[in-house]
Amino acid sequence: MIRQEGRLESARRPIASRSSGWAIALAGRLARAGVTPNSISVASVGFAALGGALLLVPHPLAWIGAALCVQARLVCNLLDGMVAIEGGMKTPTGALYNEFPDRIADTLFLVPLGYAAGLPWLGWACALLAALTAYVRVFGGSVGLAQDFSGVMAKQRRMAALTLALVIAAIELPLLGTRWALLACGAVITLGSLVTCVTRSQGIARALTRA
Repeated sequence: MIRQEGRLESARRPIASRSSGWAIALAGRLARAGVTPNSISVASVGFAALGGALLLVPHPLAWIGAALCVQARLVCNLLDGMVAIEGGMKTPTGALYNEFPDRIADTLFLVPLGYAAGLPWLGWACALLAALTAYVRVFGGSVGLAQDFSGVMAKQRRMAALTLALVIAAIELPLLGTRWALLACGAVITLGSLVTCVTRSQGIARALTRA
């Protein structure tokens, strides 16, 4: 059985589903099978690549498949940390695999979102600002502060918005022939990520001023 460590590391994103029975059981099975947390992190990129490719296919079933890939990516993000920490399989390169695949996965989802919505620049803006939110968070950690995972468009909220938009778009496309849900999603993620960058930066500034 996976052992539960009492402390929460400052560089670990707080996720409510980490304490759910299915997550604990699945992480336990993976750990016992010898599946490494780094391989789970890499698998998240695979799901993102598949989801991004499906996003570019203008068909309801493809977009539902892309939505499922978004959720599969998030499950990987949940399980890699659980296998590493609770499963006792931390590696020296764990921090690297915890961050880099996430940035790649975000890009693989968000750039195609812009193309699917008919505004390629919007997808690139989404991806750039999503990466910037992570940069600000990690920068806070680099100056000795606890990493700030908060914000109106943190990763889970970006992916939740994308999942919802894909499901709506899969209904909208055959009924109306439009893609407003995807366009709205791109705009919301872009603006929300910008706000998140600002609020996290302000939090760092306040913390450094008090120090």
